[in-house]
Amino acid sequence: MFLFWLTSLIPQARPPPCVISDNICRPADMFQLFFLCFSLGIVAIGTGAINSSSLAFGSDQLKWEVNQGNARSMERYFSWYYALYALSTLVALTCLVYIQVNKGWGLGFGAPVLLMLFSTVLIYLGTSFYVKLKPKSSLITGLLQVIVASYRNRFLRLSSQSVDILYHQKRGSTVVLPSEKLRFLNKACIVRDPQLDLNPDGEATDPWRLCIVDQVDELKALLKVVPIWLMGVVVAINISQPSFPVLQANTMDRHIGLSFEVPAASFGIFGFISTVLWIVLYDCLILPVASKLTGKPVHFNPKERMGFGIIYRGHDFR
Repeated sequence: MFLFWLTSLIPQARPPPCVISDNICRPADMFQLFFLCFSLGIVAIGTGAINSSSLAFGSDQLKWEVNQGNARSMERYFSWYYALYALSTLVALTCLVYIQVNKGWGLGFGAPVLLMLFSTVLIYLGTSFYVKLKPKSSLITGLLQVIVASYRNRFLRLSSQSVDILYHQKRGSTVVLPSEKLRFLNKACIVRDPQLDLNPDGEATDPWRLCIVDQVDELKALLKVVPIWLMGVVVAINISQPSFPVLQANTMDRHIGLSFEVPAASFGIFGFISTVLWIVLYDCLILPVASKLTGKPVHFNPKERMGFGIIYRGHDFR
């Protein structure tokens, strides 16, 4: 973000302003294009690293509560995470856009740089208080091992009685037997000959021929999510077009009163306002009222909530 900010501060990093009277605009040279694309690339890499890890890192802090049987705490965490994410985006689409439009791009890009610097310092100050789980082996490698092992063991016969089959289990794991769904994948964790398939320490001699039950169930869980993911692709295409509402807003009369004009880039706030309102109503009003009326705790599991959201969102395309 700092490099991107420099494009608005250093005159040599951007083309000169257009001469409106003559309708002449000089295009950017090779260095300016390279500097801009390099800055955007760094921003994209940083954004991807933050978005892909912040949610999971926050859930790691609640592992103890979940292990104590308080699964509701994890659900509340995900809800309020997205509520705060939407609220921060709401601030960006209002305050930061106002600064950029009225105070210039130098100050408009400088404010996010300062905020990101402050957040970085804040995260490192709390490092000693965080729950840090030990890194595990690559999830992708484990999933590929299940696919390869189930194919290499495809000629094994599956018995209807699980007690007749010896499955390879992880030491200390609570998962003893694989689930009965997608049973063909269970062949990846069948121990044919303990003397040949297992080392003295209990580990598989060839992890590409014998996997543990946990790996098989992880792949099954991922395959169950694929239909939901495919349904969400269309929705993602729709909401990942931020320039379309801005172009539409540029053709509208955005004045409120005589002096205030809503910036075109701020028209995306309505979706985030509805997100925040819905999460607050769901967590603070709908669930407590429903629990009081039924006399028992009421909540919708994530699959039900995603299904409702996909169906409701699908009406936008009609």
